[in-house]
Amino acid sequence: MSDQPISPESAAPDSTASASGDVTELTTKARPSALGAKLRSRWLVGLGGIGVCLAIGVPLLHARLVAQEQASATSAARPLAVETLTIEAVDNYAASRAYTGEVAALRSSDLGFTRAGELVQVLVAEGDRVTAGQPLAQLDTQSLATQRQQLEAQRAEAQARLLELERGARSEVIAAAQAEVRDFENQLQLQERQRSRREFLYEEGAISREQLDEFAFGAETLEARLDQSSSRLDELLSGTRPEQIAAQRAVVQQLTASIADIDVALGKSTLKAPFDAIVSTRQVDEGMVVGAGQSVMRLVENAVPEARIGMPETAANRLQPGTPVTVTMDNTAYSATAKSILPEVDLETRTQIVIFQLEPAALSRVNPGQVVRVELTETIAQSGFWLPTQALTQDIRGLWSAYTVMPADAAADAYEIQPQSVEILHEESDRVFVRGTLTDGDRIVANGVHRLVPGQQVNPTAAGSFLSD
Repeated sequence: MSDQPISPESAAPDSTASASGDVTELTTKARPSALGAKLRSRWLVGLGGIGVCLAIGVPLLHARLVAQEQASATSAARPLAVETLTIEAVDNYAASRAYTGEVAALRSSDLGFTRAGELVQVLVAEGDRVTAGQPLAQLDTQSLATQRQQLEAQRAEAQARLLELERGARSEVIAAAQAEVRDFENQLQLQERQRSRREFLYEEGAISREQLDEFAFGAETLEARLDQSSSRLDELLSGTRPEQIAAQRAVVQQLTASIADIDVALGKSTLKAPFDAIVSTRQVDEGMVVGAGQSVMRLVENAVPEARIGMPETAANRLQPGTPVTVTMDNTAYSATAKSILPEVDLETRTQIVIFQLEPAALSRVNPGQVVRVELTETIAQSGFWLPTQALTQDIRGLWSAYTVMPADAAADAYEIQPQSVEILHEESDRVFVRGTLTDGDRIVANGVHRLVPGQQVNPTAAGSFLSD
């Protein structure tokens, strides 16, 4: 141990360190105590809340259970009133099925001219109703009219020539030919006499041989001309040869045929309706040059329309020609009769086309292409029951149930309900046709089945029967 005094500077650090160490130790020891106190406080608060909930909830739960028990007791004491029906079994039911088709025209045609030409006039518009033979459009016919006039002039000339040949030569012509023959005969006689004199003179040496020959050849020439005139006279007296008349007649006939061909072309220059129809479309206008066969307009027959409806084979086979039906178009009903059943079956839809003839009153109110529906009633042999739709409730696995009312075992005047599984076969309006575990004469709950549970006691308030119409 040193005897030197300790200075305050040297002693200060030690005291500071000692004090700091004590504070740290106290802080470390104090933290766990504060955290634990906070956790304990929260735990106590939570326990207090749970206690409050239990104190409030338990009485409420008890009160609800008591109320349910009281309600059950009251329900047991007073059964629920239900309306009941007594069902009866039937052997079949009638099902109406609708089939859809369209209105079809008996005939439809795309009309055009058989020759080319300029369209000068269209006489109808789309939607017009036309009659058979009514003009619809007109081509230019000026060139045809000119050709016809030329042919008529040629035929007139040929006919005059034929008439001349058939009648033969005129009497004046024959007389002139006869006079010409006599003239040549007289000239020939005179020539013969002159030649006799010339021969005598030649023998006497008064003329030369040349002069004698001139008279000889002159006589031969007159003989030839006489023969020609005689032949012509014979021809005139005999009349025209049959071959000439036949040839001229052929010329006249040829010209007549050419005129008839022009008349046909003129007739075909006017487009006419082949049947009573409605103008569906107009495809060309005036001024266009149309070709032979080019479509000018489309006609749809204006006759009593037909309805073509596809049906399953079983439904089509039940129809016979003449069977009356009612078809519907745009919410309007029309009478119709089955006209025919086409034999072919569509391989995709497995249906047959049935053609129905509509009543004449539908002619002015329906158009080809309109949708048409027909409902057919089919009687199906199947045992079952008709039930009101409200008498069914959905069961598990997609099934349906109806509640039958049966006497309870406890008392003779008490009833309870039991579910019966059923299968819906047909539905219409507010009733269904079912089959299942029901029996003839069962008493079922008619409505309000959503309020019931199996085994519940009920009080039937009414009873009746529910049958097919």
